[in-house]
Amino acid sequence: MRQEATCSLVLTQDAQHRKNQPPLAEEDDDRDHTDDAMPPPCSILLRQEEGEATAAAAAAAAGEGLLVPPLNFAMVDHGVYRSGFPDISNLPFVESLRLRSVLCLCPEPYPEANQEFLRAHGIRLFQFGIDGSKEPFVNIPEDRIREALKVVLDVANHPVLIHCKRGKHRTGCVVGCLRKLQRWCLTSIFDEYQRFAAAKARVSDLRIGPEL
Repeated sequence: MRQEATCSLVLTQDAQHRKNQPPLAEEDDDRDHTDDAMPPPCSILLRQEEGEATAAAAAAAAGEGLLVPPLNFAMVDHGVYRSGFPDISNLPFVESLRLRSVLCLCPEPYPEANQEFLRAHGIRLFQFGIDGSKEPFVNIPEDRIREALKVVLDVANHPVLIHCKRGKHRTGCVVGCLRKLQRWCLTSIFDEYQRFAAAKARVSDLRIGPEL
Protein backbone atom coordinates (compact mmCIF):
# COMPACT_ATOMS: atom_id res chain seq x y z
CA MET A 1 0.00 0.00 0.00
CA ARG A 2 2.82 2.41 0.83
CA GLN A 3 4.41 1.74 -2.62
CA GLU A 4 1.14 2.49 -4.44
CA ALA A 5 0.70 5.71 -2.43
CA THR A 6 4.25 6.79 -3.23
CA CYS A 7 3.79 6.14 -7.00
CA SER A 8 0.50 8.09 -6.91
CA LEU A 9 2.21 11.01 -5.18
CA VAL A 10 5.03 11.08 -7.74
CA LEU A 11 2.59 10.98 -10.69
CA THR A 12 0.51 13.78 -9.10
CA GLN A 13 3.59 15.94 -8.62
CA ASP A 14 4.74 15.35 -12.20
CA ALA A 15 1.30 16.29 -13.55
CA GLN A 16 1.29 19.47 -11.45
CA HIS A 17 4.77 20.34 -12.74
CA ARG A 18 3.67 19.90 -16.37
CA LYS A 19 0.61 22.06 -15.70
CA ASN A 20 2.77 24.94 -14.47
CA GLN A 21 5.09 24.79 -17.52
CA PRO A 22 4.45 27.13 -20.53
CA PRO A 23 3.07 25.45 -23.66
CA LEU A 24 5.58 24.37 -26.37
CA ALA A 25 5.85 26.34 -29.57
CA GLU A 26 4.04 24.88 -32.59
CA GLU A 27 7.25 24.12 -34.44
CA ASP A 28 8.46 22.14 -31.42
CA ASP A 29 5.22 20.13 -31.27
CA ASP A 30 5.81 18.80 -34.80
CA ARG A 31 9.33 17.54 -34.12
CA ASP A 32 10.06 13.86 -33.96
CA HIS A 33 11.66 13.47 -30.54
CA THR A 34 12.88 9.99 -31.37
CA ASP A 35 15.64 11.48 -33.55
CA ASP A 36 16.93 13.59 -30.66
CA ALA A 37 17.05 10.72 -28.23
CA MET A 38 20.56 10.13 -26.98
CA PRO A 39 21.87 6.56 -27.26
CA PRO A 40 22.52 4.78 -23.99
CA PRO A 41 25.97 5.43 -22.47
CA CYS A 42 26.96 1.78 -23.02
CA SER A 43 26.24 2.14 -26.77
CA ILE A 44 28.50 5.20 -26.96
CA LEU A 45 31.30 3.36 -25.18
CA LEU A 46 30.99 0.35 -27.50
CA ARG A 47 31.19 2.57 -30.59
CA GLN A 48 34.26 4.32 -29.21
CA GLU A 49 35.94 0.99 -28.45
CA GLU A 50 35.14 -0.34 -31.94
CA GLY A 51 36.58 2.79 -33.54
CA GLU A 52 39.72 2.58 -31.42
CA ALA A 53 40.14 -1.12 -32.27
CA THR A 54 39.77 -0.43 -36.01
CA ALA A 55 42.28 2.39 -35.87
CA ALA A 56 44.71 0.22 -33.91
CA ALA A 57 44.39 -2.63 -36.44
CA ALA A 58 45.01 -0.27 -39.36
CA ALA A 59 48.06 1.20 -37.63
CA ALA A 60 49.42 -2.28 -36.92
CA ALA A 61 48.97 -3.35 -40.55
CA ALA A 62 50.69 -0.19 -41.78
CA GLY A 63 53.51 -0.67 -39.29
CA GLU A 64 54.11 -4.31 -40.15
CA GLY A 65 53.86 -3.77 -43.91
CA LEU A 66 51.77 -6.15 -45.98
CA LEU A 67 53.62 -8.52 -48.33
CA VAL A 68 52.12 -8.24 -51.80
CA PRO A 69 53.25 -10.87 -54.34
CA PRO A 70 53.74 -9.90 -58.00
CA LEU A 71 51.05 -10.66 -60.56
CA ASN A 72 50.68 -14.39 -61.34
CA PHE A 73 53.20 -15.39 -58.70
CA ALA A 74 53.60 -19.13 -58.12
CA MET A 75 56.16 -21.69 -57.06
CA VAL A 76 57.36 -23.79 -60.01
CA ASP A 77 59.66 -26.15 -58.13
CA HIS A 78 61.91 -26.11 -55.10
CA GLY A 79 63.96 -22.93 -55.46
CA VAL A 80 62.19 -21.81 -58.67
CA TYR A 81 59.43 -19.19 -58.79
CA ARG A 82 57.51 -17.43 -61.56
CA SER A 83 55.61 -14.15 -61.74
CA GLY A 84 54.84 -10.99 -63.64
CA PHE A 85 57.12 -7.96 -63.43
CA PRO A 86 57.62 -7.00 -59.76
CA ASP A 87 56.87 -3.35 -59.03
CA ILE A 88 57.90 -1.30 -56.00
CA SER A 89 55.02 -2.59 -53.87
CA ASN A 90 56.12 -6.19 -54.50
CA LEU A 91 59.75 -5.78 -53.45
CA PRO A 92 59.20 -6.56 -49.73
CA PHE A 93 57.58 -9.85 -50.79
CA VAL A 94 60.43 -10.59 -53.22
CA GLU A 95 62.87 -9.92 -50.39
CA SER A 96 61.14 -12.60 -48.30
CA LEU A 97 62.01 -15.20 -50.98
CA ARG A 98 65.75 -14.73 -50.29
CA LEU A 99 66.57 -14.97 -53.99
CA ARG A 100 70.00 -15.49 -55.45
CA SER A 101 68.99 -14.51 -58.97
CA VAL A 102 66.24 -13.04 -61.13
CA LEU A 103 65.64 -14.14 -64.71
CA CYS A 104 63.94 -11.38 -66.71
CA LEU A 105 62.54 -12.21 -70.16
CA CYS A 106 61.68 -8.62 -71.16
CA PRO A 107 63.89 -6.72 -73.65
CA GLU A 108 63.30 -3.30 -72.06
CA PRO A 109 65.96 -1.85 -69.72
CA TYR A 110 65.48 -3.05 -66.17
CA PRO A 111 64.06 -0.27 -63.95
CA GLU A 112 66.66 1.50 -61.81
CA ALA A 113 64.63 1.01 -58.62
CA ASN A 114 64.59 -2.75 -59.22
CA GLN A 115 68.29 -2.78 -59.99
CA GLU A 116 69.05 -0.95 -56.75
CA PHE A 117 66.97 -3.50 -54.87
CA LEU A 118 68.87 -6.39 -56.47
CA ARG A 119 72.25 -4.81 -55.72
CA ALA A 120 71.28 -4.10 -52.12
CA HIS A 121 70.36 -7.76 -51.56
CA GLY A 122 73.14 -9.37 -53.61
CA ILE A 123 70.72 -10.77 -56.22
CA ARG A 124 72.11 -11.44 -59.68
CA LEU A 125 70.12 -10.35 -62.72
CA PHE A 126 69.94 -12.48 -65.87
CA GLN A 127 68.10 -10.86 -68.75
CA PHE A 128 67.21 -12.57 -72.01
CA GLY A 129 64.93 -10.19 -73.88
CA ILE A 130 62.13 -11.80 -75.85
CA ASP A 131 59.68 -9.74 -77.88
CA GLY A 132 56.27 -9.72 -76.24
CA SER A 133 54.33 -8.80 -79.39
CA LYS A 134 51.24 -10.82 -80.15
CA GLU A 135 51.34 -13.54 -82.76
CA PRO A 136 51.58 -14.01 -85.69
CA PHE A 137 54.22 -11.24 -85.73
CA VAL A 138 56.33 -12.75 -82.96
CA ASN A 139 59.05 -15.33 -83.52
CA ILE A 140 60.17 -16.93 -80.27
CA PRO A 141 64.00 -17.09 -80.26
CA GLU A 142 64.89 -20.66 -79.34
CA ASP A 143 68.49 -19.76 -78.49
CA ARG A 144 67.34 -17.37 -75.74
CA ILE A 145 64.94 -19.96 -74.37
CA ARG A 146 67.87 -22.40 -74.13
CA GLU A 147 70.06 -19.81 -72.39
CA ALA A 148 67.26 -19.06 -69.95
CA LEU A 149 66.87 -22.77 -69.22
CA LYS A 150 70.57 -23.05 -68.40
CA VAL A 151 70.11 -20.37 -65.73
CA VAL A 152 67.07 -22.11 -64.29
CA LEU A 153 68.72 -25.54 -64.25
CA ASP A 154 71.85 -24.31 -62.46
CA VAL A 155 71.10 -24.83 -58.76
CA ALA A 156 73.82 -22.28 -57.94
CA ASN A 157 71.32 -19.65 -59.11
CA HIS A 158 68.56 -20.89 -56.81
CA PRO A 159 66.31 -19.55 -55.48
CA VAL A 160 65.50 -17.90 -58.81
CA LEU A 161 62.51 -15.86 -59.94
CA ILE A 162 61.49 -16.10 -63.62
CA HIS A 163 59.38 -13.22 -64.83
CA CYS A 164 58.24 -11.31 -67.89
CA LYS A 165 55.67 -8.50 -67.94
CA ARG A 166 52.52 -10.45 -67.01
CA GLY A 167 54.00 -13.81 -66.10
CA LYS A 168 51.94 -15.54 -68.78
CA HIS A 169 53.46 -16.17 -72.22
CA ARG A 170 57.24 -15.77 -72.15
CA THR A 171 57.47 -17.08 -68.61
CA GLY A 172 55.06 -19.85 -69.58
CA CYS A 173 57.33 -20.91 -72.45
CA VAL A 174 60.39 -21.24 -70.21
CA VAL A 175 58.45 -23.08 -67.51
CA GLY A 176 56.88 -25.35 -70.13
CA CYS A 177 60.32 -26.29 -71.49
CA LEU A 178 61.49 -26.94 -67.93
CA ARG A 179 58.52 -29.25 -67.43
CA LYS A 180 59.46 -31.16 -70.56
CA LEU A 181 62.95 -31.70 -69.16
CA GLN A 182 61.26 -32.91 -65.98
CA ARG A 183 59.43 -35.47 -68.16
CA TRP A 184 55.98 -34.06 -67.65
CA CYS A 185 53.42 -35.24 -70.20
CA LEU A 186 52.36 -32.63 -72.76
CA THR A 187 48.80 -32.54 -71.43
CA SER A 188 50.02 -31.47 -67.99
CA ILE A 189 52.43 -28.94 -69.51
CA PHE A 190 49.66 -27.36 -71.58
CA ASP A 191 47.26 -27.34 -68.64
CA GLU A 192 49.77 -25.44 -66.51
CA TYR A 193 50.46 -22.96 -69.30
CA GLN A 194 46.76 -22.30 -69.91
CA ARG A 195 46.08 -21.88 -66.20
CA PHE A 196 48.21 -18.71 -66.28
CA ALA A 197 47.53 -17.58 -69.87
CA ALA A 198 43.77 -18.25 -69.59
CA ALA A 199 41.89 -16.98 -72.65
CA LYS A 200 45.09 -15.43 -74.07
CA ALA A 201 46.90 -18.71 -74.73
CA ARG A 202 49.01 -18.60 -77.90
CA VAL A 203 49.59 -21.45 -80.32
CA SER A 204 53.22 -20.40 -80.88
CA ASP A 205 53.86 -20.68 -77.13
CA LEU A 206 52.41 -24.19 -77.03
CA ARG A 207 54.55 -25.16 -80.03
CA ILE A 208 57.91 -24.00 -78.70
CA GLY A 209 58.25 -26.71 -76.00
CA PRO A 210 57.98 -29.79 -78.25
CA GLU A 211 60.32 -28.17 -80.80
CA LEU A 212 63.21 -27.71 -78.36
